[in-house]
Amino acid sequence: MSASGQQRTVDDALLFECAWEVANKVGGIYTVIKTKAPVTCAEYGKRYTLIGPLSYKSAPMEVDSVEPEPGSAMAKTLDSMRAQGVKLIYGNWLIEGAPRVILFDTSSMYHRMDEWKADLWTVAGIPAPANDHETNETIVFGYLVAWFLGEFVSHHLTSAVVAHFHEWQAGLAIPLCRKRHIDLTTVFTTHATLLGRYLCAGSVDFYNNLQYFDVDHEAGKRGIYHRYCIERSATHCADVFTTVSHITAYEAEHLLKRKPDGVVPNGLNVTKFSAMHEFQNLHAVSKNKINDFIRGHFYGSYDFDLEDTLYLFTAGRYEYRNKGVDMFIEGLARLNHMLKESGSKTTVVAFIIMPAATQSYTIEALKGQAVTKQLQDTVDEIKNRVGNRLFEHAARYTGEHGTEVLSDDKLLSSADKVLLKRRVFALKRNSLPPIVTHNMADDANDPVLNQLRRVQLFNRKEDRVKVIFHPEFLNSNNPILGLDYEDFVRGCHLGVFPSYYEPWGYTPGECTVMGIPSITTNLSGFGCFMDELIDNPQDYGIYIVDRRMKSVEDSCNQLAEQMFSFVTKTRRQRINQRNRTERLSDLLDWKSLGLEYAKARQLALRRAYPDSFDDDEFDFGGGNKVGRPLSAPSSPRFRSGAMTPGDMGTLTEDMQHLDTSDYMGGKFWHAMSNNDEEEEDHYPFPLVLRRGRSSTMDSGVSTPSGGLRLTERDLNKADTALAKLEHGSDNQK
Repeated sequence: MSASGQQRTVDDALLFECAWEVANKVGGIYTVIKTKAPVTCAEYGKRYTLIGPLSYKSAPMEVDSVEPEPGSAMAKTLDSMRAQGVKLIYGNWLIEGAPRVILFDTSSMYHRMDEWKADLWTVAGIPAPANDHETNETIVFGYLVAWFLGEFVSHHLTSAVVAHFHEWQAGLAIPLCRKRHIDLTTVFTTHATLLGRYLCAGSVDFYNNLQYFDVDHEAGKRGIYHRYCIERSATHCADVFTTVSHITAYEAEHLLKRKPDGVVPNGLNVTKFSAMHEFQNLHAVSKNKINDFIRGHFYGSYDFDLEDTLYLFTAGRYEYRNKGVDMFIEGLARLNHMLKESGSKTTVVAFIIMPAATQSYTIEALKGQAVTKQLQDTVDEIKNRVGNRLFEHAARYTGEHGTEVLSDDKLLSSADKVLLKRRVFALKRNSLPPIVTHNMADDANDPVLNQLRRVQLFNRKEDRVKVIFHPEFLNSNNPILGLDYEDFVRGCHLGVFPSYYEPWGYTPGECTVMGIPSITTNLSGFGCFMDELIDNPQDYGIYIVDRRMKSVEDSCNQLAEQMFSFVTKTRRQRINQRNRTERLSDLLDWKSLGLEYAKARQLALRRAYPDSFDDDEFDFGGGNKVGRPLSAPSSPRFRSGAMTPGDMGTLTEDMQHLDTSDYMGGKFWHAMSNNDEEEEDHYPFPLVLRRGRSSTMDSGVSTPSGGLRLTERDLNKADTALAKLEHGSDNQK
């Protein structure tokens, strides 16, 4: 209800989405917000505005400043805040959809920080130490957002306002809005819990002890109690609380003490990566660029066949244990042993792409690329001169027998031979190829390098697995590996991400939409998502390591076996698998998964304005989940059930495997599963739709073997033939 007593309308609700990474690339949430924006803009149009902190480093390149429409609620609110000293930028974010953004300069209100800290303690009982810069920024930003929303809602009285917040840095405004009784509805999405990230970084059995943690004690022991209080207050004060995956929902239930209302999986802008039939060609092009780097890096020890070499990689933030780098390296050591034992000639080059503190590129890494480049240039020069000699000799042919072709000893001049020898001798090397491309700031204590030394992966000649640690994110200006990350991924054969703590996991998702198989775990949101949505995900290039129910030793063995299984595939098998992997792209598209965010906003509106809706219950159900036609045998076998593609972990999921059967829509799901059991038996092949006989035949579904389309007439003939056989057998009796 607005201040004037007028009921706000919900059909034309306004949406404010608030995150620390709006037009400010810091981590993964920037990708979430940026790639989701086009879908949200299509739904809300000019009623959609993003709110974030102002970074003078990135804002000039990300935002085109404009002025709001004079006399509008937005103009009145921003003018009022500017008059009181708040510095801000209002404009269009220069991405697809061009959503409106408001960026607040937190430093302009630092003089009110002590006042706001005192108010936060009085209102919410949340402490705020003086020496935590990130928390100081969060408090100032939270108060600015609450100030803006309160004033805007007082000017805009006609339609409902939904405010969606991501992560604790943006979530402080939620309890402030609740305490001030601001007339709006709120959604809070946590992409990972603060305490979960800290606990997993230590050597604790996190998931098997979730229910036993003393959360206040653990947060205090790690010096993050005040941050934890902000996150927990946002969780409990929000009208709707969501997480990005099942595994994070389970975590949030125990650490934040509230069951999420649903799961909103992270999607991708699949169109950006879409290459249609060209993605196989793009793989070959990018692989050739990686080949050039490998020739340089392994100069002097380049004795393996690049046509029989596979590129594996892992990438992400440098979280040694959380990202599963420890298990990846251990798996590589076991893979190396398995390949040598089997007598395989295949070589595996494993890249670890994670930013760490470095001083410079190593001399060996730079020298390798330089001498190889010199060799390539020299060969090109000699090749041109040889071509000219051949042409001149052939052009001077006079008909004399035996002079048609230039003799071998005249193809290369003595100068050419000397120059070529100089370049070849420069390739001599007395040391092994380096396992790291940079001089590390703390080489002796770097966990990745120490484990590589422990398992003795030193790029020796007899090793079938070679490793390269590149402690810097990739870009096309890189002097040794000049590829953007997307092109690098396309050139690799397999992404390996055996994470222990991964609330979602964009890296395997990006691999999938580019047609690159990947290994993930059942402790990552992406792994749970794929495992729930398709049968036998490994057939489609999604290998899932069990890190939940197996010991570390068994998980390492499983990872090594999965990598060995992939490495021993034929080239044709890998091409077929890449085709299947790329077909999963639609499952990760925001056009499908954006519906889950729409459901969360719908639920928030229903809870805030129940009188505006005629029906008593929120219908969470989607349509029947439709898989790809059976006539395409390499298409994924989707599991039966009713939902939209994102509904595997959504507001309609009961999440039985996490013992959270009372999530929103749980009764609906139980009813659906009971109907499935009553209406049909189990078939050994993937019947996707449960329909009547006539509708199935009308749709032209082919037989499981793939070839023919059965019609109703064909079935009638079959019934007649069977009746004759039965009649004949009765007569014989």
